[in-house]
Amino acid sequence: MNDTSEVKLHFLDYWRTIKVRAGLVVLTFLLVMVTAGVTTYFLPREFFSKVTMEVKPEGSGPMGGGVFGGGGRGSLDPMFVPTQFQILQKKEILYPVIETLKLIDTWSPSGQKMTQEAAFMKLVRMMDLKEIRNTGLIELGIYSTDAQEAANIANTLAVVYREKRLADLQEGIDRALAQLKDELEKQRKVVDETAIEMAKIRVRDNIVDADTENPSAPVNTTDRNIVDIEKMVNDKRLKVTELKGQFDAIMKMKPEELRQVLQTLNIEDQIVNRMVQSLQDATAKEAELASSGLGENHPRLKAVRSQKEVFLQTLADQLESVRKNQASRLEIEQGVLKDLDGKFTEAQKLQIEDREKNKAYQETKTRYVQARKIHEAAQIKLNTEQIDRRIDFEPAKIWERAEKSAYWARPNVAAYMVLAALVGLIVGVSLAFFIEYLDTSVKTIEDVEKHLQVPVLAVVPKNVHVLMNTEGDTADAEIYRILRANVEFNKPNRNANTITVVSGGPGEGKSTTLNNLAFVCAQGGYHVLVIDADLRRPSQHRFFEIDHKHGLVDYLKGSATIDEITRPTKLDNLSFIPSGRLPESSVGILNSQRMVEFIKQVKTQYDLVFFDAPPILGVSDGSVLSSECDVTIMVIQHRRFPRAMLQRVKQAVQQAGGTLIGVVLNNVDAKHDEGYYSAYNDYYAKPTRDKAPKAATTPRRSAKPAAEPAPVPSPVAANGGNGPAMKPRADQEEDY
Repeated sequence: MNDTSEVKLHFLDYWRTIKVRAGLVVLTFLLVMVTAGVTTYFLPREFFSKVTMEVKPEGSGPMGGGVFGGGGRGSLDPMFVPTQFQILQKKEILYPVIETLKLIDTWSPSGQKMTQEAAFMKLVRMMDLKEIRNTGLIELGIYSTDAQEAANIANTLAVVYREKRLADLQEGIDRALAQLKDELEKQRKVVDETAIEMAKIRVRDNIVDADTENPSAPVNTTDRNIVDIEKMVNDKRLKVTELKGQFDAIMKMKPEELRQVLQTLNIEDQIVNRMVQSLQDATAKEAELASSGLGENHPRLKAVRSQKEVFLQTLADQLESVRKNQASRLEIEQGVLKDLDGKFTEAQKLQIEDREKNKAYQETKTRYVQARKIHEAAQIKLNTEQIDRRIDFEPAKIWERAEKSAYWARPNVAAYMVLAALVGLIVGVSLAFFIEYLDTSVKTIEDVEKHLQVPVLAVVPKNVHVLMNTEGDTADAEIYRILRANVEFNKPNRNANTITVVSGGPGEGKSTTLNNLAFVCAQGGYHVLVIDADLRRPSQHRFFEIDHKHGLVDYLKGSATIDEITRPTKLDNLSFIPSGRLPESSVGILNSQRMVEFIKQVKTQYDLVFFDAPPILGVSDGSVLSSECDVTIMVIQHRRFPRAMLQRVKQAVQQAGGTLIGVVLNNVDAKHDEGYYSAYNDYYAKPTRDKAPKAATTPRRSAKPAAEPAPVPSPVAANGGNGPAMKPRADQEEDY
């Protein structure tokens, strides 16, 4: 079976459960509906009035954020409205409402006065607060048995809440302004203190500040032009280096190079120039005389040489004088350079000290400027808030006042009854399934095969007629023809012709089942004998309308023969042996050798012999008959006894040595369990039995007029003793 079929099957099982327990479901539904109706009728009629109000958080006024606020509207806090709902239900709001409307006097019963706490709790229960989504609007609703009282409470509640919000807001603003003034005074003192400290540092360190209010203005101390000093030092160091180079060059020169020396020093000396020229001329003259052949001692040569020595001495003296002058200049310049280096070092030291002084002053100035800015901002904020305070702001605005209602709002009868109907159905169906879960009786063929491990020979619906009392062929007869065929197929052998029908308890329909089975067997040509072996509560004689004063008991006591106790019936090949009257002294008479002989004798005289046995769990006679007959058929009433009891019935048959060939599932409610039946119901036409009398299904009932036949089960084909190939389900009312 595919998944869709399985789901469909499960749905049908649930539906059958509901139909089987339909009475319980309907009863539960009616009880819930009646209870709801009565409760609704006696509930007090309550009127409802509401106020529509817009609530605004602090900081949403015309000037924005409020004292110490961030300014601007910003986004609405999602927790604001729920918080206001909780505030509306607090005593700070509701106590003034109670006092204003004098609700304690109104609500107090005669002779005693209600406490304020009790009035508060009652008022809370009367409130209904709702938020209008995506808006800042809320609805303050009040339920009351007095329509005018509901409107008055709703309006007063809105007014008290608005005044409370406004008072709290004003108190908060005043408190914040006072704190702001205190902070402003503290900041002013900080500004004054830093200004005084800055002035002291400026005077002490001789600091020049062109703009004391500007943090970026240049700050100067005593004029210490260290850059100029450094330039002078560098220039002087270059000069000394130059002089030293010139001096070193002069010291290496000869007297005759005096002219070059003077040129190096950028000095023009005519005397030196003439002396150098004269020396050069004398040298030339000397060379000329020497080349002319004059001797070394020649007067003219000696005179030239003497003149030349005079010129050289004069130049040497002059060169020495130049050297001394150059050395003096170098020494002077070096002294000046040394002094400049000392001044430069001192200037650097003073500059570092000035920087430290400027740093301390600059820090003090920065603190002063910052403190002044904070003071100015606080002053502006204070002025702004003082202006805002004079501007009206409503933290809660009433847009729609409550009015007296003309009709009550609670209870909502229609809603209550719809809810009650829904609850009734749910409870009824749940109770049906719960009882179904607790019910361990046999409900399906699967239950029989699973728990008893025996095949189902037939499924018999409710209200089956006694076939012997009907005319013509009926749909009910087909059920027993199916049973007859399955009995034939499931017999252990062809000679097994003694059959007993047992049940676990009384009222499961075994007697009717046996009688109808015997009837269709006789109709089929079998020579059939029905023996009423239920000696304590015989019932077969009622079906055959035969007196049962004499019967099986008389034979077992030896006072009659089989022929004497055998009675003919409406069918020529169907005979009947009544039970007879069982005296108290003859209890257990079935468990005798004469009963064994009786069975052997009738077994050879008839094709089929049926023994109607008492309930097997009630007395021992059922077990005795199961052990002495060839086969046993077990009748199970649908949805009556628990499975454990039926298992004991099977065990009782097996322990007695009987052969249980199958089960007849009896008294199935075809209307509720039509899933047990197949297309056979369409194949087998329903006969018209308007004139045929309907026999009683129990010996305690009289015959009833014929009615429409119950749905007919599908043919149950035998399958080698393992149960029917098709699995019907049923439910039949109690029988013998």
